Amino acid sequence: MAGAIASRMSFSSLKRKQPKTFTVRIVTMDAEMEFNCEMKWKGKDLFDLVCRTLGLRETWFFGLQYTIKDTVAWLKMDKKVLDHDVSKEEPVTFHFLAKFYPENAEEELVQEITQHLFFLQVKKQILDEKIYCPPEASVLLASYAVQAKYGDYDPSVHKRGFLAQEELLPKRVINLYQMTPEMWEERITAWYAEHRGRARDEAEMEYLKIAQDLEMYGVNYFAIRNKKGTELLLGVDALGLHIYDPENRLTPKISFPWNEIRNISYSDKEFTIKPLDKKIDVFKFNSSKLRVNKLILQLCIGNHDLFMRRRKADSLEVQQMKAQAREEKARKQMERQRLAREKQMREEAERTRDELERRLLQMKEEATMANEALMRSEETADLLAEKAQITEEEAKLLAQKAAEAEQEMQRIKATAIRTEEEKRLMEQKVLEAEVLALKMAEESERRAKEADQLKQDLQEAREAERRAKQKLLEIATKPTYPPMNPIPAPLPPDIPSFNLIGDSLSFDFKDTDMKRLSMEIEKEKVEYMEKSKHLQEQLNELKTEIEALKLKERETALDILHNENSDRGGSSKHNTIKKLTLQSTKSRVAFFEEL
Repeated sequence: MAGAIASRMSFSSLKRKQPKTFTVRIVTMDAEMEFNCEMKWKGKDLFDLVCRTLGLRETWFFGLQYTIKDTVAWLKMDKKVLDHDVSKEEPVTFHFLAKFYPENAEEELVQEITQHLFFLQVKKQILDEKIYCPPEASVLLASYAVQAKYGDYDPSVHKRGFLAQEELLPKRVINLYQMTPEMWEERITAWYAEHRGRARDEAEMEYLKIAQDLEMYGVNYFAIRNKKGTELLLGVDALGLHIYDPENRLTPKISFPWNEIRNISYSDKEFTIKPLDKKIDVFKFNSSKLRVNKLILQLCIGNHDLFMRRRKADSLEVQQMKAQAREEKARKQMERQRLAREKQMREEAERTRDELERRLLQMKEEATMANEALMRSEETADLLAEKAQITEEEAKLLAQKAAEAEQEMQRIKATAIRTEEEKRLMEQKVLEAEVLALKMAEESERRAKEADQLKQDLQEAREAERRAKQKLLEIATKPTYPPMNPIPAPLPPDIPSFNLIGDSLSFDFKDTDMKRLSMEIEKEKVEYMEKSKHLQEQLNELKTEIEALKLKERETALDILHNENSDRGGSSKHNTIKKLTLQSTKSRVAFFEEL
């Protein structure tokens, strides 16, 4: 009895200790996950769980996003999850997205998973037209997206229409030109074929390197008013704060880099920016909602911190990640080289095999033709022999008939004809017999000549038969080719060796590997500058090519602004911001307040 009571008390105490949980759904750019979270969990607990699940270490770029009354908000790390203004209906949904963008994707994004998540997010923003992308650049970006998904172009596999179900271009670009889907696919495929040899992560990085130069990349826009009440747009990105005309999100009117800003704060709907130079007055602006001010402040603090971090030495964690990334890149590069060598050797072996098969088939055809020629020669020889025999018999018969005719003529001459009429008749018969004998002699001579000719033809046929047999004998006695056993080419001495034992893979690095990789990186930088020039030429060529198919009446306001910038010889995004910051901070603040 006492034992039963004790067991019930133990069970009830365990039941009380079990923490209450709720279900959370996390939506990433390519997957959905669900977790059971404890009621007491803070935002950081959930965020860390998601990052561990994804294997993500570059956590400072990302956040968990949700929506409040059509306004975007981000989960705060130090606040309980359920204390946020989120729906309490389970599962509670958050979107795992990039909150802050790098200045230079190639230098800052270390992990492959980080690059992939940025690639998917930027690609979606371009297709959803949240980032403006000119038509010619859209085609180039689409070709890198295809390379990332399908690998190297293979005409036998990637046939016409293989991109029919893919969403690769913004609808704005498709509607702007009188071009069929097949015409777009043809132009995308032409560039896709040039990306041969790029792995998925390399193609995605090339995509980001092009996209990061687009004017609207990484910019968060907010409607504001200055002191005069002028409606403007505030742009917050990795470089600083930018002020835009509401009708032009491409080119800012003023820019304030993060290194010129000392303090940012807000009170109710009023935002205050304090420049680094204390002699310069603060400048203020108003936003539409208090909630928007909170979001602006979050983005400003995060971007400012990352801006300053980039200009300092890397932390130990980042150094370790970059070292691991370099080693992984070197390993992948050598693995690709090994696979390329194996592929080349396999292709050579296949070519040799195909050549041997072709030559064997050719020899079989020659043997078949020789056999047929031999059979025809034998048949011809038999026919000629038969014809010669018949001709000889006919000649003998004619000779016999000629002899009989001669005998008859002699008999007739010996017979005495008493009457003149009989004599005349007999002379006539003699004359006819002589003519007949003469004809018989000529026919006999002709038949004899024909028999000689047939004998000569028979000899030639037998000679042809002998040559055909000799040809067949030569083909039958040709040396056979042994099967190919391709011997792997020895690895160069400076390439690390791979030892495969059972299911284990050992990888040996040498000191020269990293030096060689460094030299290759320097070489790639030079090549990149050359490729950039070539790329711009290709973009201009495509733009000129499709310009005639453009429907001018369908151009959007951003299309017109972009074209005007291009006609003025518009520079890159970074150069534009650099030019805007040439004036003093004081004059820019004054200009902002007078807008």
